[in-house]
Amino acid sequence: MSRIVLTAASRVGHVRSNNEDMVLAYDRFVRSDAYQTEFMTENTDRFVVALADGMGGHNAGEVASEETLSNLKFFIEDLPRGLASGEFYEMVQEWMQSINQIINSRGLVDRSLLEMGTTLVCVLYYGGRFYWGNCGDSRLYRLRDGQLTQLSTDHSYNNGDGSQKHCNIITNCIGAGIKDLYLDMFEFTDDVRSGDTYMLCSDGLNDMVPDSTIEHLLSKGCTANQLCEAAIEKGGYDNVSTCVFHID
Repeated sequence: MSRIVLTAASRVGHVRSNNEDMVLAYDRFVRSDAYQTEFMTENTDRFVVALADGMGGHNAGEVASEETLSNLKFFIEDLPRGLASGEFYEMVQEWMQSINQIINSRGLVDRSLLEMGTTLVCVLYYGGRFYWGNCGDSRLYRLRDGQLTQLSTDHSYNNGDGSQKHCNIITNCIGAGIKDLYLDMFEFTDDVRSGDTYMLCSDGLNDMVPDSTIEHLLSKGCTANQLCEAAIEKGGYDNVSTCVFHID
């Protein structure tokens, strides 16, 4: 049994005119807003914390991120009880192929949505077990004993050649005409510890705020909205979204 304290925020920033990011924070979709809640894992057999960073012309990125998170929420809610870990993993991977086809197909029907796409980073809780997944360059971090660790791997050109510097040219995402997408997915139930803090973020945060500063802010107990503010104070060149949850 764990108590989870969660904050989420999604901000447009100083430069962009619209917000293509969205956060699914347990029971709430968050865009251009801030939210906080807490809940006990014993009171639910499943939940989702996820972040999507949309891309595409006009408002297409907004459509892709919202469609993906809405679809993910209903997919998790509709899963039957009692799936083994392997079965759950397979169904999530099948869902990824399905949502990718949906996003790509919408672009064929409506030319204004052509080649829209989105990243996805998520933490899934099902049947008492924790999983995380990543497609694209949105990130998952863990703060443990004051030390920040990036758990996800950026699917970008820079990361492909071993460089640690972030590159916004991504090699994997949902939609954008990509057919052979993939989801990095891992179970981490046995590694969850009381006192851990997990943070999901779009590149609007980690492009503006170095990991050392994020580590310091999370160690002080800063909320998701305060982290977004730190990125905006540094220039806010992109939409910035974060979701932070702490395990008691």
